[in-house]
Amino acid sequence: MSTVSAFIAGCAGPTLSPEEVAFFAETRPWGFILFKRNCETPDQIRALTAALRAAADRPDAPILIDQEGGRVQRLGPPHWPAYPTGRTYGDVHRRNCGDGLRAARLGARLIAADLLDLGIDVDCLPVLDVPVEGAHDVIGHRAYGVTPEVVSALGRAAAAGLLDGGVLPVIKHIPGHGRAGVDSHHHLPVVDTPRETLEATDFLPFRAAADLPLAMTAHVVYTAIDPDRPATTSTTVISSVIRGFIGYDGCLMSDDVSMQALSGTIGERTRAALDAGCDLALHCNGDLAEMREVAVNCRPLEGDALRRALRAESMRRRPAIFDVEEGRAEFARLTGTPLV
Repeated sequence: MSTVSAFIAGCAGPTLSPEEVAFFAETRPWGFILFKRNCETPDQIRALTAALRAAADRPDAPILIDQEGGRVQRLGPPHWPAYPTGRTYGDVHRRNCGDGLRAARLGARLIAADLLDLGIDVDCLPVLDVPVEGAHDVIGHRAYGVTPEVVSALGRAAAAGLLDGGVLPVIKHIPGHGRAGVDSHHHLPVVDTPRETLEATDFLPFRAAADLPLAMTAHVVYTAIDPDRPATTSTTVISSVIRGFIGYDGCLMSDDVSMQALSGTIGERTRAALDAGCDLALHCNGDLAEMREVAVNCRPLEGDALRRALRAESMRRRPAIFDVEEGRAEFARLTGTPLV
């Protein structure tokens, strides 16, 4: 494998500029991530995903997207269905456990069919955060429920559905964003909960999903573990909690280093995340000047980070034949939500 840089990059629009092509050819990011600004039509997205891989000279470079359902979905009508929130599956699960698990797996399988058709093979799903009363609604109904047991069960079902469809899941936001009192896109959340409580609640869904290929960190300070740094840049949280208590040995990416929860320059944030133990730095906003700063402060993907990334990529599999229309009909029956 030729040298690959340990970061995931965005791009500015629906097509690549010559400057972006040259930058990706020079730096060869491990993967790419798409947002609404990049997505117009199916044919346009197929051309973009092909162009990203060609620019990096990486035919199998992972391409990510946030396609959860509810308010967090980059693809929607008229070309793709509007999927329900994670909490919808929790509501079905409360009425009938089996139906809830089936709906969560089927919903993710349908999303996978949408994505793989476009050349997108990684979805930043499932959300394994356990929200508590009084927390900021940045998680809210994105979560499957309010107990670790329900979140664990439905999260694993959703991950299985994505894998069934040839798309890798990303568990987020490890080790837990559910107690955050502010939105980490804009402010740094600080959680003062004792570690014993966190281990008995917030951390449990991630522990139950420790075998999954990819995880995204939380930009959250846990004062009982490291009062000075958020999980993304905390060697203590990553070694003691994520790799330790949770037992996660998959490929660990930061949440977006351009979010305002983090301090310092983009380059300093990138170095801090990688130095703390993240395998990959994620940069989302498509700003080329910032991406250059990420690349300069990045490193080659090697050692344990390379091993974990290769293991994640190896978990992609060719999906079995799947009837999308039949799946959508069953989904509507289980959830009462037609996919239109």
